[in-house]
Amino acid sequence: MERVAVGQAYTAVVDYAHKPAAVTEALRALRARTEGRIITVLGCGATATPPNAPSWAKPPSAAANSSSPPTTTPAARTRPPFAPPCSSARAVSPAEAGEIREIGDRRAAIAAAVAEARPGDVVLIAGKGHERGQDIGGVVHPFSDRDELEAAIRHTLEVNQ
Repeated sequence: MERVAVGQAYTAVVDYAHKPAAVTEALRALRARTEGRIITVLGCGATATPPNAPSWAKPPSAAANSSSPPTTTPAARTRPPFAPPCSSARAVSPAEAGEIREIGDRRAAIAAAVAEARPGDVVLIAGKGHERGQDIGGVVHPFSDRDELEAAIRHTLEVNQ
């Protein structure tokens, strides 16, 4: 878990957690240290198949432990580019986990999470951690969750000045 701090009034972290149990543990660790909301960006790779992909959205996993997770496709892998995002989060009702959104573009999902963050909240970008690329259709494109999170925070700070 790596903290990204550029002067924002909330905690922002990037973590490699990309399996349901790992995401659950990351969220539990963050929940123990914050009273605010936890806004989570996670995804499911295109090669994830049931029962693995749907378990992300079932309590006590990501949807039950965070406050409004945008769900993305972090690694399209063998899925055709621009295919719909993973829909596993639909397994949880709004009453169980608050608003659940699907955003197919990871950069846009990170920006949406940052835009939603308020003082005292935590933004967790889970799934890629230290990785510096995103596999789309078998081609690895440069992409860093840490860099994207930092850029989104800086942009939001500039806009709100």
